[in-house]
Amino acid sequence: MEDTKASDKASPPARQAARKAVQDLLDLFHYLMQRSSYNGYDARLMKELVLIDAGPDGLVEYELHISDFYANMNGVMHGGAAGVIFDMCTTTALCPIQRPGYWDFQGGVTRSLSISYLKAIPIGTTVRIRCAVIQHGRLMALIRGSLESVDGKVVYATCDHHKVHTQPLPEHLKVRDEMRKAVAAARESKAKL
Repeated sequence: MEDTKASDKASPPARQAARKAVQDLLDLFHYLMQRSSYNGYDARLMKELVLIDAGPDGLVEYELHISDFYANMNGVMHGGAAGVIFDMCTTTALCPIQRPGYWDFQGGVTRSLSISYLKAIPIGTTVRIRCAVIQHGRLMALIRGSLESVDGKVVYATCDHHKVHTQPLPEHLKVRDEMRKAVAAARESKAKL
C-alpha cells in the first residue's frame, strides 16, 4: 500500500500529533488489559505490535514479528491471525481523525473485514502493517490495510475493513477517562525519575 506511508504525508508536528493519538489508544488498551487481567489472543498481539509511524489523515504503520503463536500446522501464519491483526491495526488508524462524538474510543464495530491472502508468511518473519482510512463519515468508515515485508517488496495480504460508528456507553467513557488519568500519572511519575 504505497499510499499509506505516513512519513511522506504530513509535517513533523502533524505526524507527532497523529502518532500520539494512536499511542494513547495503545496505552489505554494496555491499561484496560492489565486492569481486567484480560489475556485473550488480541491481548498478545497488542503487546507485540511496534508502532512505527502515523499520519493525521488516518494512516498508521506497525511492525510485528510473526512467531509460532500466529502459526498454523503448515509453518506459516494462520489466516485467522491475519484477521485479528487487520481488525485491530486498521481500527487504530481512526485515532488521528477522532474527536469527541466522532469515532472516539475505538471507533465502533466491524461491519465486514475482507482479506485477500496473496502469499504465505513464514514463521519468523517480521512484517510491516500499513493501514489507511480511505473514507470516513458520521456512521461508516472504510480502512485498507496490508501486511508487507519490511522493505515493502512483498505484499502478503491486503484487507478492506468497513466499520460502523457506535456511541460508546457512558460506563466505557468513564473507564476511558480513568485510564487516561492513570496513564498520565504514570508518565508524569516516569518523567520525574
